[in-house]
Amino acid sequence: MSAEKTVNTESNEPSDHYHIGGDITKIERAQTQGDRIEAVEKVKLPHLSGDFGTDRFLDREISWLDFNTRVLELAEDPDLYLLERLNFLSIVGSNLDEFFMVRVAGLRRRIATGIAVPSAAGMTPDEQMEEISESAHQLMERQHRCFHEEVLPALEKEQIRIVKWSDLEDEAKARLTSFFSDEVFPILTPLAVDPAHPFPYISGLSLNLAVVVRNPQTGKELFARLKVPDQLNRMISIDGSRAVNSPSREARFIALEDVIAQHLDMMFPGMEVLEVHAFRVTRNEDLEVEEDDAENLLQALEKELLRRRFGPPVRLEVEDTINPNVLELLISELSIDESEVYRLPAPLDLRGMGAIVNANRPALHYPKHIAHTSRWLNENETSKAANVFAATRAHDVLLHHPYDSFATSVQAFLEQAAADPNVMAIKQTLYRTSGDSPIVDALIEAAEAGKQVLALVEIKARFDEEANIKWARKLERAGVHVVYGIVGLKTHCKLSLVVRKEGDSLRRYCHIGTGNYHPSTARFYEDLGLLTCDPQITEDVSRLFNQLSGYAPKTTYRSLLVAPRSIRSGLIDYINKEIEHSMAGRKAKIQIKCNSMVDEAIIDSLYRASQSGVEVNVVVRGICALRPGVPGLSENIRVRSVLGRFLEHSRVFTFENAGNPKVYIGSADMMHRNLDRRVEALVSIKAQRNREYLLDMFDRYMSKKTSTWHLEADGHWERHNKDDQGNRLVDIQSYYLESRDKRKRK
Repeated sequence: MSAEKTVNTESNEPSDHYHIGGDITKIERAQTQGDRIEAVEKVKLPHLSGDFGTDRFLDREISWLDFNTRVLELAEDPDLYLLERLNFLSIVGSNLDEFFMVRVAGLRRRIATGIAVPSAAGMTPDEQMEEISESAHQLMERQHRCFHEEVLPALEKEQIRIVKWSDLEDEAKARLTSFFSDEVFPILTPLAVDPAHPFPYISGLSLNLAVVVRNPQTGKELFARLKVPDQLNRMISIDGSRAVNSPSREARFIALEDVIAQHLDMMFPGMEVLEVHAFRVTRNEDLEVEEDDAENLLQALEKELLRRRFGPPVRLEVEDTINPNVLELLISELSIDESEVYRLPAPLDLRGMGAIVNANRPALHYPKHIAHTSRWLNENETSKAANVFAATRAHDVLLHHPYDSFATSVQAFLEQAAADPNVMAIKQTLYRTSGDSPIVDALIEAAEAGKQVLALVEIKARFDEEANIKWARKLERAGVHVVYGIVGLKTHCKLSLVVRKEGDSLRRYCHIGTGNYHPSTARFYEDLGLLTCDPQITEDVSRLFNQLSGYAPKTTYRSLLVAPRSIRSGLIDYINKEIEHSMAGRKAKIQIKCNSMVDEAIIDSLYRASQSGVEVNVVVRGICALRPGVPGLSENIRVRSVLGRFLEHSRVFTFENAGNPKVYIGSADMMHRNLDRRVEALVSIKAQRNREYLLDMFDRYMSKKTSTWHLEADGHWERHNKDDQGNRLVDIQSYYLESRDKRKRK
């Protein structure tokens, strides 16, 4: 397989048409079944001007930790709503958990197997681990320092307190004792460690108590482990919901592990409790499934999910007051290195602050946001339920979530399709969705109504595997045709296709998005989507579904770029065209918005564009291996990051093209996994109004008046949230919220 570019001879411009079946050398093969996709190409690039070596790339793992430092800076911001600051501390903890479970675990596996290939930045796995350990220790210590020295005192001023048992009056202690007896004690299972009881298995991310007891008869000290139940709220409200939700009343919370620690005499009757220390283990939880050898992918994944529970430890968090002897026992039994131990002040695991974060204290939260129906779906806004098909026939609809309602656009599109007797077929990709998904319900309703329904469920979506297996089987039972994509590749594209009978012919409608069909995350993920019935686009989407569900290795596309075949090569073609425009004195500019910028071929292409005088703007939420502002290499490249109330998730690519902009949106980040090991789709935005909206979006993200983080040439991220007079800069997310509210009021 190869990507053969077709050129329009009149304009000498790439035609958005990538044909499968040229003669470019095959570089890297993808493991496939049925020859559905034969290979993955890597584009051969001309050399950069100058000798910059591996120094031109920032290390992706350190960049990921830098991203979480930016999240932590939000928690440290005294001008931010207090409970949102606490929430950002929780997010830092959750992100670090995944980082250790996947990235650190992967590095440890490479070191253990002797795979010492340096990273693109020239660092060996051992060097990366050393730097990760130092940075992660500093980050977690800073996270807990922010919690104890800034957020907790601020919460106390708002009459929200986390207390110890010794702080409580007798009446409160009695209530908590009853609570422990009725709701906690029956769940607990103490596990002794002695010659008859080996050291127990410690599940990943569970909070545990290391208990040292003494037999008063023999004087012998013994060790036991007690798991803190994760079915219960971690923070227990002492005074009830009325106090929690009333700004005029004091709301006190106590950690569940503290309540358990005070009642250990009930767990170990006849023993003396000497010490109690909380600890937490993080394990390797990345899945490895050899798909080519798996006769049934669902069964293979279910077996691997069981194995995941027993992955080796990669991090041990302990209270900083832990007895050295107890810590030595944990290190020995868990076979963990001293460098992987994180000593922190209690409470461990700040993800458990949900009961406090969710307190109904409006003054301590972001103002409530109600998403509005897109004006392009319901231009006169006289009714709540827009006719999605009629609006899409009138013009392509560009959606910007969460500012535009997901429920009245994408969800309505599928619900209306399911209920419409004129709809013949629905095809849908599902990467992640919610537990009570109306999208899944609409597909089931459509199948039960006799429509042809295809659902491509990506059951290898990391950490959503179990949920997706459940949805796949539920859909199958309802008569939906369920497929699992192409073996060897994850299906990450966000596609929905509806075939509708109109008069004597069929018309196809589709939605192509940057985010998952997940109604819950659609409320706080910033994403884009296109609703269109453009014949060329819908034909492309139909062909892509046929490729995913059948055998179509010669598929061609005119309005889509599709990975692993043509996204990297297609984008590089557009970058090279901008270089040509710049060299010829025509308008040239490249702008990319993504979650991660890691792919070396894309980065080197952007460096060459910069060296040719092309202005390059990059907006990246998370990892960025590109180094901007380096003389002779990247002085024409600016990199910005936006973090805030919503998770910036959209991917946008714009090329000035001598005054006739080319604009794409889609699912692909600039990473190897997206461009080589996933099926991704970018769609060309054709309507001028929609292109102008996205170009204006870049202007606002890159503006000096907008609050952003700037990436410097040395890899340091500098926050710019105030002007020279100390006034706060514009929050881009607030701007889009307010623009929708103003239009609604009009």
